[in-house]
Amino acid sequence: MEWFQELSSFQKTYWIITGISTFIFIIVLISTFIGADADDIGDVDAEIEADTGAGFQFFTLKNLVAFFTIFGWSGISSIDAGNSKTTTIIISLLCGLAMMFVMAAMFYYISKLTSSGTLKMKNALNTIGEVYLTVGAKRSSIGKVQVKVQGALRELDALTDYDEDLTQGNVIKVIEVTNNGILIIEPQK
Repeated sequence: MEWFQELSSFQKTYWIITGISTFIFIIVLISTFIGADADDIGDVDAEIEADTGAGFQFFTLKNLVAFFTIFGWSGISSIDAGNSKTTTIIISLLCGLAMMFVMAAMFYYISKLTSSGTLKMKNALNTIGEVYLTVGAKRSSIGKVQVKVQGALRELDALTDYDEDLTQGNVIKVIEVTNNGILIIEPQK
């Protein structure tokens, strides 16, 4: 503790900020690795129309902890390099803000990598597939077709307006999707 007593108040301030923020950073890091992840302070109760995610979030708990950690360590390094107080503060602020920006960008782009996995029937439009179970002529009976939708082969209900039954093995094209998710198909010639 003797070395701490010999420091100026400016240096003590940086060491206190650095110590506290580094301790919190380690706790956040450990909790992230063990799965007790609480990214933001408070909850958001909002309905999001499109699947856009939360967007670019600059002010989060993790970003603020990272800011003060980098702010403190870069400030201590700047003081040890013999820079003035003004230069030290400017360097600390720039390094802290850069870290916040990097972390916000990183989490933003990571969130863009996720997908919901929800099947959107409209994505089946104009796809080519094959009849799996006979589809009755003039919408007389529902059959099943296999089509590749959203990168996966799916077995879906189908109807046709064609004059003849479409039997197993017929190649088809999806021309419409009804409101209740049934595909309207036609033979592919």
